[in-house]
Amino acid sequence: MNHIDRRKFLAGFAVAGTGLALGPRAAFAQPAGRIDVHHHFASPYWLRTIEGVAPSVAGIWKPWTPQKSLDTMDEGGCQKAILSVTTPGMAFGDNEQTRRLARDANDYAAKMRSDHPGRFGVFAALPFPDVDACLKEISYALDTLKFDGIGMFTSYGKYYLGDPIFFPIFDELNRRKAVLFVHPTSPACCVNLMAPITDSDIEYGTDTTRAIARMILSGTSMKYPNMKVIWSHAGGTMPFLQWRFMRETRNMPRNSANQPVTFEDEARKMYYDTAQAAIAAPMAAITKMIPVSHLLFGSDYPYLTVKENVDGLANCGVFTPDQLAAIGRANTVALLGGS
Repeated sequence: MNHIDRRKFLAGFAVAGTGLALGPRAAFAQPAGRIDVHHHFASPYWLRTIEGVAPSVAGIWKPWTPQKSLDTMDEGGCQKAILSVTTPGMAFGDNEQTRRLARDANDYAAKMRSDHPGRFGVFAALPFPDVDACLKEISYALDTLKFDGIGMFTSYGKYYLGDPIFFPIFDELNRRKAVLFVHPTSPACCVNLMAPITDSDIEYGTDTTRAIARMILSGTSMKYPNMKVIWSHAGGTMPFLQWRFMRETRNMPRNSANQPVTFEDEARKMYYDTAQAAIAAPMAAITKMIPVSHLLFGSDYPYLTVKENVDGLANCGVFTPDQLAAIGRANTVALLGGS
């Protein structure tokens, strides 16, 4: 072992020892090979495009660099982050532009991954509403680039995930047994509804709930049992509306093989990240519905740091040490593969 390697080894041993001394929950806040499934990035082309569409969002992204992602990961003990595009997405009324933006984003993320081996994975961007282009991009992302899965938004205009317009995409993802990571967006009904309260404060959680309800109550989740779906932000407001959704499934006529027997049975099959929800109330709520094995660590960087989310989970008082370790890494490894 050379001098540098020995120093790194001793430093790592010291960190581990500090975690043990501080106790199991404090140990979760120490570096432990954590995987972040909700971590955003911005290609220069995408950033130039949204400057004219969403200048406030562009302002958040201008200081960002890949190194800043690595810095927040290192601070929070995160070995790997799975990259995805965030709102406002890339569909601005010009399908050709949307196709270019999606391909550029995927190639940029692939370069980040190759420049920093072992540090980044990717959920691919899709050029919806061009369904044929989406199918081509799925093939490019999963077969050529070997990405971890596909990223989509909760809604696109009036269409929510679960609508038949998405079935050709879901057919392909189901055939591949692929992972679909879903991020919320500002719904068409309610953009800037309560300014200066932002859409992200209320509408993102609500739009996530709408998409979950559409996927389950329409029978879409049963139609595509091999497609593994990750919902952002601990499922939004879904746990608080469980009773209403339970009633819906109880009252539904049993006239379709894809009709869910119970809402909660279908909800438990899906996965949920902890981004912007890593405090006691939302974590307690989601774990009353969902097994801890289906909770995945997420940060929502750059809107929050990795460490903020790590500290929130470690201190929320909901999880045992083993559960914290599973959320931080093991659950994601089980879903995405790898080590």
